[in-house]
Amino acid sequence: MANPPTSDSRERVRATVPKLIDLTEKVLFGDVWERPDLSKRDRSLIVCAVLTATYRPEQLKGHLQRALANGVTKAELSEMITHVAFYAGWPAAMSAATVAREVFEANP
Repeated sequence: MANPPTSDSRERVRATVPKLIDLTEKVLFGDVWERPDLSKRDRSLIVCAVLTATYRPEQLKGHLQRALANGVTKAELSEMITHVAFYAGWPAAMSAATVAREVFEANP
């Protein structure tokens, strides 16, 4: 299993929490994300929904970028945010919408 590409967020904290980054790369992205019963596209949509619902905008940014790379469309991400608003609350969805706008503008 190959390591995922590094990310700016992981690199910023690698020296502070090296074991956490090791687990992120080897277990989370090296094992969990590679399990065959869900596509990476589906995993991305699920993760983005959970990060929206739990108000994690810093993590959401990178996962929205990953979702686009994994084939989730901007329209699908927009619809997910709208749908999650009714279950997780308007403020969480509005914050996610702001993050999505920034990601979408950076990825035309």
